[in-house]
Amino acid sequence: SLFQALHQLYYDPNIENKNLAQKWLMQAQVSPQAWHFSWLLLNMDKVPEIQYFGASALHIKISRYWNDIPADQYESLKSQLFTHITRFASGSKIVLTRLCVALASLALSMMPEAWPCAVADMVRMFQAEDSNVDGRARCLALLELLTVLPEEFQTSRLPQYRKGQVRSVLAQECGSVFPLLEQLLQQQDSPGFIKQKVLKCFSSWVQLEIPLMDCENLIQAAFTSLQDPELFDTAVEAVVNAISQPDAQRYVNTLLKLIPPVLGLQEQLRQAVQSGDMETSHGICRIAVALGENHSRALLDQVEHWQSFLALVNMIMFCTGIPGHYPVNETTSSLTLTFWYTLQDDILSFEPDKQAVYQQVYRPVYFQLVDVLLHKAQFPSDEEYGFWSSDEKEQFRIYRVDISDTLMYVYEMLGAELLSSLYDKLGRLLTNTEQPSTWQHTEALLYGFQSIAETIDVNYSDVVPGLIGLIPRISISNVQLADTVMFTIGALSEWLADHPVMINNVLPLVLQALGNPELSISSVSTLKKICRECKYDLPPYAANIVAVSQEVLMKQIHKTSQCMWLMQALGFLLSALQVEEILKNLHSLITPYIQQLEKLADETPNPSNKLAIIHILGLLSNLFTTLDISHHDDDHESTEVKKLPVQQGPNPVVVVLQQVFQLIQKVLSKWLNDAQVVESVCAIFEKSVKTLLDDFAPMVPQLCEMLGQMYSTIPQASAIDLTRQLVHIFAHEPAHFPPIKALFLLVTSVTLTLFQQGPRDHPDIVDSFMQLLAQALKRKPDLFLCSNLDVKAVFQCGVLSLKFPEAPTVKASCGFFTELLPRCGEIAPVGQVVHENGKVLLQAVLEGVGGQASRSLMDHFAEILFALNKHCFSYLSVWIKEVMQQDGFPSARISPEQKETFSQQILRERVNKRRVKEMVKEFTLLCRGLHGTEYTADY
Repeated sequence: SLFQALHQLYYDPNIENKNLAQKWLMQAQVSPQAWHFSWLLLNMDKVPEIQYFGASALHIKISRYWNDIPADQYESLKSQLFTHITRFASGSKIVLTRLCVALASLALSMMPEAWPCAVADMVRMFQAEDSNVDGRARCLALLELLTVLPEEFQTSRLPQYRKGQVRSVLAQECGSVFPLLEQLLQQQDSPGFIKQKVLKCFSSWVQLEIPLMDCENLIQAAFTSLQDPELFDTAVEAVVNAISQPDAQRYVNTLLKLIPPVLGLQEQLRQAVQSGDMETSHGICRIAVALGENHSRALLDQVEHWQSFLALVNMIMFCTGIPGHYPVNETTSSLTLTFWYTLQDDILSFEPDKQAVYQQVYRPVYFQLVDVLLHKAQFPSDEEYGFWSSDEKEQFRIYRVDISDTLMYVYEMLGAELLSSLYDKLGRLLTNTEQPSTWQHTEALLYGFQSIAETIDVNYSDVVPGLIGLIPRISISNVQLADTVMFTIGALSEWLADHPVMINNVLPLVLQALGNPELSISSVSTLKKICRECKYDLPPYAANIVAVSQEVLMKQIHKTSQCMWLMQALGFLLSALQVEEILKNLHSLITPYIQQLEKLADETPNPSNKLAIIHILGLLSNLFTTLDISHHDDDHESTEVKKLPVQQGPNPVVVVLQQVFQLIQKVLSKWLNDAQVVESVCAIFEKSVKTLLDDFAPMVPQLCEMLGQMYSTIPQASAIDLTRQLVHIFAHEPAHFPPIKALFLLVTSVTLTLFQQGPRDHPDIVDSFMQLLAQALKRKPDLFLCSNLDVKAVFQCGVLSLKFPEAPTVKASCGFFTELLPRCGEIAPVGQVVHENGKVLLQAVLEGVGGQASRSLMDHFAEILFALNKHCFSYLSVWIKEVMQQDGFPSARISPEQKETFSQQILRERVNKRRVKEMVKEFTLLCRGLHGTEYTADY
């Protein structure tokens, strides 16, 4: 049956049979019989797949079940493995590798006591003459064994103390390995495939933190191998791995010795670049960056060697500026960017005197870096760019973002002088009439400016006024340049707020760009930034901005999300006007939409008019999100002075909402069945309530009435969320609260009815309802004193919700109970219900912990246990005893002792919530049979 299962696994086309076979074979591999059948499967007359399974089974037994092997069998196991490895040296490669991994695992478990010189023994065994196997095959088998040994160590399951012990033994044993590797690399007659294997073996060993000086000869030999195209890739890996190991920085003299051979690769690098050999230039760059990035601090410390390190830095600069466009003609420059961060951090971390010396040497280098990066950020010619695939364009976009981040970082080193130099270059470029510049050059310089201005406060820079003066002189011939001009203006919006006289220089450009669909994202986001930052200086331009915006909205130039941003921009803009001005603008802005909506409201519902309705409702929500005349959002002091006089009379948003209220009700009545339309209607009010806060009060009675009718007809989650918002904001306003209280009670009773009919199809409603109850308990707990609120039914719904499969719903229910339990004392009906029904709640929580609920929810369940213990201690100690007495509860894997321990731990901890969370995590793993397994490592 074993052969049958293997045959099914490899050759049966039926996937179910394959899966069954695989399951059965995995069990066979760990069975006691595996020792016996593994050797049989390795017979030379079997096919490689079957031999491979035998070798794998041996490896599994040795690596995972080491303790099952009697010590007196170690030696015979070892010699059998050696024999088989020799036998397979000229046989199947995959079987040879598995056998080598098995022997490596054996060696790691035996060394150092049971097998003192394991590595030296391996080398000796394979060098002994064996007439049956030819020398090269033996040599390859030995190299395979030596290569997998460190790899097996990295993934082995040795306990921590053994790991340290074995690592140091292996590091000493490299004395048996490295001379052999050197000899094989230097022999003239060694074939390429042997040298390749030698370099791989060296790569594997350097990861054991072997002192860099012991690796010196092999690193130099690897440098020589870089001249051989066949060995190039493997040699690069070997050198990079050796240089990059964290321990290497202790061997500064060896690192210094490595600089000349790295610099010696420059000629090979130049030739590769000239002949367009991207693989070679990429590999050499990796080596230079590995040395520079990992060891810049150690090498900078050697002040007397500053020139050789500077030469390495210049070599990396050449790699950053490698000719050609990323990612089409080169993929190397992106590897170097982090080096420049590291070097800068290291220079700026020295004490002042040393830093001053290095600043003198490296400031010019960093100015050169800025030029190189801006050159690399340039777009290719329009013709060339037209041939790029969308994937290449996206990679180039990300590359430019990385360059932008680097420039922003370099600003810390170069400061204001960087902005001045960019400004001078741009000025020369735009005013030079003899040599007209390419748009790509202009765009890149502006992009550099924008990169810095976006995150660094440029308010103190003396070049920004000049830059704002230059921007209108740029002849904009294409989309990329226009986009960058827009984003640059957007990045300077805070500066414009402090220098309002300059707004008129750039605003016309932005308004003009709004009419171009290709500049949709950049122009709309820039207008939004200007309207947000400069709103108190925009009233003179308001009429013009509104007119242009209205025109582009009516022409439907922009996609939905940009239309929404544009409405937010107009909301900011209108907020700073006088009320009658706001109303006048709102009227002209909204009227066309209202007329459209009136027409749509008369039509029979269908998919296309649904989209149109949602679009119009979305425009209104976004406008009301930012239209805020009470200036709740003005948190910076500079605007205090400009504060407008406090407005009298109703808020303009409320005026508009009251005008369109009946129309919205009409739309709703036709679309009550449609969750998205209902959500869009609720969003208008939700955004308005959030922005207006108590100014929204006049709308409360009619909104509550409408929500009640809506929810009674067809319950939707968005209506509950809006009710929660109203409870939150008006909880402490006795004058406005009665209609909200009535709505809360209505929503509760409708939802309780829904629970009786079966709530499983509405996890979203249950989720929102639980959040509403929690909010009510937090802001207005006396709602639970109402005679017509059935606290017991609400409690039972909460317990049901704890058993939902949807994690967000369960989390919301836990939130409800964590708010409810602390109220046991102050609200009699709550106390009574909890004392009478708390055991059911405890049962549900423990079922979840026992394995019914997702492990991600355990912290939330722990909060309920903590609250029960804190607020109902005398009850909990009785309940937990009763509940835990059920057989197999909360999991069949738990013993009565473990239950008792857990119960005692929970009852003892009434102060430290974190401790309770840890106990619950521990207990749930026991319940799920996962305790102490690898699944728990990331938990």
